[in-house]
Amino acid sequence: MRLVAATRGSSLALWQTRHVAELVAAVDPEVEVDPVVVSTSGDRRLDVPIHAMGGKGVFVKEVQAAVLEGRADIAVHSAKDLPAVTVPGLVMAAVPPRADPRDALVGSTLADLPTGARVATGSVRRRAQLAWLRPDLTFAELRGNIETRLTRAADHDAVVMAAAALDRLGLDPGVVDRLDVDEFVPQVAQGALAVECRADAAPELLALLAAVDDPTARRAVDAERAFLAELGGDCDLPAGAHARPVGDELVLTAVLASLDGHVLVRETRRHHDPEALGRGIARFLLDEAGGSDLLADRRVDRR
Repeated sequence: MRLVAATRGSSLALWQTRHVAELVAAVDPEVEVDPVVVSTSGDRRLDVPIHAMGGKGVFVKEVQAAVLEGRADIAVHSAKDLPAVTVPGLVMAAVPPRADPRDALVGSTLADLPTGARVATGSVRRRAQLAWLRPDLTFAELRGNIETRLTRAADHDAVVMAAAALDRLGLDPGVVDRLDVDEFVPQVAQGALAVECRADAAPELLALLAAVDDPTARRAVDAERAFLAELGGDCDLPAGAHARPVGDELVLTAVLASLDGHVLVRETRRHHDPEALGRGIARFLLDEAGGSDLLADRRVDRR
């Protein structure tokens, strides 16, 4: 069997696609996975902040379209780039074992950043949480692939990126502070991969992809995505969530903040049902912890 895999063209995206190909080959050595690179609006428009472009879909819409239109059999994504609600006609067929979900501060540790330090990141979630922890910090916009962002590190006191990206590409930029998930909550599904295919794909393909699915990673990602879906947002919201297994249950920590980081609400809960856990904690933050006011302020800012 030969599978065509739609992917973005960055070195990280191509690594992720090769990794999925290796996982598939371990299940069935007769299956070959050929990547086809798809250019996305998020990759082309590097002069515009991600949150100003409409959120997560800017990195996946064109890749998903290749599958929906039959130009590819599967799509390989960083799971954190996917919208919280799966596109009609597609199914998340596999979530392989998850890598390090933490954010990494590159160039300095958080404790060693001088007063008024300038930190570069394109993520509103990262800015809000850093401002909550260190109100003295200033921020600069940062876009581009991992290598580009690392070259920009010298222009700032620090830059922020996903630790998994550094690990997958074998990069060692020197000083790296991996921020604890309980103190600095990651983006939903950060560190995880997602493999999508058509919902009406052949049973043989669905079974093959199911064989590379990791139940632990899947349950955690499902809980985090349910949280974001209930909020009704994507990466244009300063929100994060991280789930981990404890026995037969999941423990989920989630945050929602104001854009400036002056207000941050947080909750940790546990439950055996990922969907109920994610949606329940979102409803608590919205209805009882003041999160609805934060979202209202966000809608005003976007007008």
